[in-house]
Amino acid sequence: LLHGSQRGEEISELFLTDKTRLAQYNLKDCELVSRIFEHTALLDFALARSAMTGLNIDRLGGSVASFDNLYLPRLHRAGYVAPNASTDQVGSPGGYVLESAPGIFDHVLVLDFKSLYPSIIRTFAIDPLGLALGVSGQLPESETIEGFIGARFARSGHILPDLIAELWAQRDAAKAASDAPLSQAIKIIMNSFYGVLGTPGCRFFDARLASSITLRGHQILQETRNYIEAAGHRVIYGDTDSVFVWIQEAASDEEALAAGRQLEQALNSWWQVRIETEYGVTSALELEFETHFKRFLMPTVRGSDKGSKKRYAGVVARSITDSEGDIKGDGDQLIFKGLENVRTDWTRAAREFQEELYRRIFMREPFEDYVRSFTASVVAGERDQDLVYRKRLRRKLDEYERNVPPHVQAARLARERGLKAASRGSWVEYVMTSAGAEPAEQPLAPLDYQYYVDRQLAPVADGILGFVDTSFSALTGSQFDLF
Repeated sequence: LLHGSQRGEEISELFLTDKTRLAQYNLKDCELVSRIFEHTALLDFALARSAMTGLNIDRLGGSVASFDNLYLPRLHRAGYVAPNASTDQVGSPGGYVLESAPGIFDHVLVLDFKSLYPSIIRTFAIDPLGLALGVSGQLPESETIEGFIGARFARSGHILPDLIAELWAQRDAAKAASDAPLSQAIKIIMNSFYGVLGTPGCRFFDARLASSITLRGHQILQETRNYIEAAGHRVIYGDTDSVFVWIQEAASDEEALAAGRQLEQALNSWWQVRIETEYGVTSALELEFETHFKRFLMPTVRGSDKGSKKRYAGVVARSITDSEGDIKGDGDQLIFKGLENVRTDWTRAAREFQEELYRRIFMREPFEDYVRSFTASVVAGERDQDLVYRKRLRRKLDEYERNVPPHVQAARLARERGLKAASRGSWVEYVMTSAGAEPAEQPLAPLDYQYYVDRQLAPVADGILGFVDTSFSALTGSQFDLF
């Protein structure tokens, strides 16, 4: 086995001294990659996507070209031609994010709209041709559906809603046949349509198209929140296609689960009736009760009392099925979203500290001594191997001139000391010492443990300790005042 940051040097050494072992290493690499492809069905996915879109198998990122290949033949068969490029440069808003309520909560449910943007396109007939027909002045308003920022869409003669309905049916058939690669390929293609219509590089780009999708999503999320709160629950967060609902009255997991199933059914029925009554169309919206958090943390924005966004943690009851209908597993699991635990630019010590501290608080176990002992072990030098930062170079070393970040400082020191030279795109491992950032492979100054306590442990701890009426400094202050 070859190791971490030394791998390149070891490969070069093997090339010079032991080509047989190098060949064994390369063969093992090929074997492992083949096993990854087999386990993830990546080749099957690429083949399925290529067959559906007509793109070469190596063009996995060609969303605009995929859309053209699917849409243009249908447009031509309808007797129309498309422009070569859009002249519209007006942007459209993104997904809607509700203000969050910070705190620790028992029994939080996540209700998620299944493929929200494709569902909006289907329901409200959002389509490039439908827009051209709807704003042409040749159709009475009764034959159009109002969109946003002046858009109107023809109720008939459109293409994209029917294309999505066709793909949706194909995906259902693929799932029924347990054809995961095809199902995933269809899902990605469907979900790319909004992004394509919101991209100036697309020939059909029009702010009225993308805005009629996203602003309708805003409306749906807001009105869903209003319905849930009118039913006596509290929405503590929402993001694009999901709402997080605190079931305050639930005294058990069973009561929370029952409330989730009831909300799912009631909201789907309400949206069906509402859309049929107001717009005269059949709703394709489908809300799913996706996740039950037994305990849930919504942190504050650092240095503020406002709730965070896209960052939370909780204990998931894994008996809930996921959006594919599969059982997620038995037992409980800690989930981290956007927090330090899932970020590679935080040290392993910080991630380990956060996971165990949060687990203890969520499970209502004692945590005070753990905070003190973990901090003491860092200060005593017992966790030096876990204090390494790892960050990628985005530019060449000499291109950094102002505000040189720590990983660049460390990479330059490594070059000066004759260690492995870092190039653009490579990873730099470094530690913080009393002399600043130094290469993890060969620091000359002692590690700055107070830096790690202040910049790694304290922020992680204070993200949750304030909600249990204490703080990192209150637990460790008297013990570590000397540092």
